[in-house]
Amino acid sequence: MVFYTLLVAAVAVERVAELVVARRNERWSAARGAIVAGQGHYPAMVALHTGLLAGCLVEVWLADRPFQPALGWTMLAVLAASQALRWWCIATLGPRWNTRVIVVPGLPLVTGGPYRWLRHPNYVAVVAEGLALPLAHSAWITAAVFTVLNALLLSVRIRCENQTLATVAGPAPAFTPVRNSGP
Repeated sequence: MVFYTLLVAAVAVERVAELVVARRNERWSAARGAIVAGQGHYPAMVALHTGLLAGCLVEVWLADRPFQPALGWTMLAVLAASQALRWWCIATLGPRWNTRVIVVPGLPLVTGGPYRWLRHPNYVAVVAEGLALPLAHSAWITAAVFTVLNALLLSVRIRCENQTLATVAGPAPAFTPVRNSGP
């Protein structure tokens, strides 16, 4: 259980790193006349994600959840993949990435990186992490509660983000298929 506690602490540190990046990006966006939306759901999102970390520890320690190797190692792989996807999203969006809904008017939608295949790949990472982190040590109640509450929150968040992007973002660049120039 000590290793799991350290894992949850590492994810908490990663979240703090995200907030540092988000604050820097918020200043960049504000300097360019950014529109901020969805302030009403942001505190709920912070509480839910904080609750995920706390719930993982509370459930594992108080309910004495065992580490089940087949489930645990699989979920650790999913957790690593979700972190890789999240940071790929952050790198792809650059200074436009944020934990809040902040859009700089006139900038075109990003269509590279994971956004080439998915409209909201960061939320795929969030959903995967919300299942994988608790299930890495059999905290199934935390995984279930987070998943349900996160689905409700994401329905609000994605609608808000889509509406804001549609209102203030510039047109997406035209898609140009890559042609094979070989034989």
